[in-house]
Amino acid sequence: MKKLGLVQVYWGNGKGKTTAALGLIARALGRNLTVCLIQFMKSGIENNADFEEPGEIKILKKIDGFSYKRFGTKKWVIGKPDSEHIKEAKKAVEFTLDAISLGKFNLVIVDEILYAIQLGLISEEKVIEIIDAKAKETELVLTGSHKAYPKIFEKADMVSEVRKVKHPFDKGIMARKGIEY
Repeated sequence: MKKLGLVQVYWGNGKGKTTAALGLIARALGRNLTVCLIQFMKSGIENNADFEEPGEIKILKKIDGFSYKRFGTKKWVIGKPDSEHIKEAKKAVEFTLDAISLGKFNLVIVDEILYAIQLGLISEEKVIEIIDAKAKETELVLTGSHKAYPKIFEKADMVSEVRKVKHPFDKGIMARKGIEY
């Protein structure tokens, strides 16, 4: 097997960035690699009445070698982030730095981290710090954001833009259980 250790980025205004990363998780676990999925802004409060674990997480948690941690609050960031949003983002960054630098995982996916930049929760420089801190043979995947980040893209080995042509949300169709979560 060729050595791991590349940095991949999935970004753009289309649906499928997280889905692409989840497909990579399935592929890695199928080859007995260890995987850590870290999610920014995904309602980290799992013992509240509104929380429903996404279907992909339910199945992945049953597979040896898969580790998962989500961070966030019960409310969306609208306008300037509040202190609770920023606190959760800082916790996510610290967890990510630990996961990526120790070499414990073959693959680390940091879902929605680019949106965290876009929404003012973390800086682009902090994401570059994460890239620079990764263990040599740990594959790193970053997802999220409609906005391009040239400094991050320059450090990455692969950058894929997911572009929206048409989306059910445009017709008022909201997220559907088993399809979007």
